[in-house]
Amino acid sequence: MPGSRRSQRQRAVAELRAQGRYGPELREVLPAFVGLAFAVAAPLVLLVWLHRALGVGGLVLGAVLLAAATAVGVRWRRAAARRRGGIYTSAELGVLDDHGLAAAAERMLRRDGWHVIAMPDEGRPRLYARDRGGRQLDVGFRPADEAADEDAPTGPAPLREAGRPGVDNLIRVVVSTGSYSRADVLWASRQGGVHLLDGRQLQQWAAGASLDDLGLPG
Repeated sequence: MPGSRRSQRQRAVAELRAQGRYGPELREVLPAFVGLAFAVAAPLVLLVWLHRALGVGGLVLGAVLLAAATAVGVRWRRAAARRRGGIYTSAELGVLDDHGLAAAAERMLRRDGWHVIAMPDEGRPRLYARDRGGRQLDVGFRPADEAADEDAPTGPAPLREAGRPGVDNLIRVVVSTGSYSRADVLWASRQGGVHLLDGRQLQQWAAGASLDDLGLPG
C-alpha cells in the first residue's frame, strides 16, 4: 500500500538532499538572514538616534562614521582575502608566532601550486608538500629568537647555497623570520637537501615570489 503524501514527500526530499539538489532548510539560513537584518537596521537606528539627539549635525556625523566604518571594513576584508590567497606584508609576517607562520607558509605553498599536509612534530608546526612534478618538501620553522650566537656573522642564506636534495628526494626547508649565521649555512650545506629560508627571503616569498624564484631545486 503506497505511503501517505507526507511520507512520499519526505522520501523525495531525502533523495534530493542525497543528490545535493535540495536547498537549505530555514534553520540553516536563518542566522544569515538575522545577521543581514541587523547589518541593515543598526545603521538606521544609529542615524535616527543621532538625528534626535543632535539634529541635522547628528545625521552628518552619523554619515561620516558609517562611511569610515565601511572603509575600514572593506579594507579589512580585502586584507583578509589577500592573506587567504597567500600574500602577506612584512608587518603582517612580523607579528606571527610559529603556528601563524606555518599557516601563512601553507597558504603560500598552495598559492604556488603545492599540495600541502600539516604534520606537527612534538607540538611544533611542520608541513609536508608535494608539487605536480613530484618534488616533496618537508618544511620546518625556526623562531627568530633561536638564531645562533649574536657574535657570529649573519647574513642571507640563499637556498641555492644550502645543499642538494637528500638521498630520499625529500627537500627539507627551514623557515625563519630572522637571519642564519654562517655556521648555520655551513651545517645545512653538509646535510644534503636542507635549505634555509631567512627573513628577507620569507618577505619575498610572501610578496608573491615562488620558492623556485628563490633557488629551490627543480
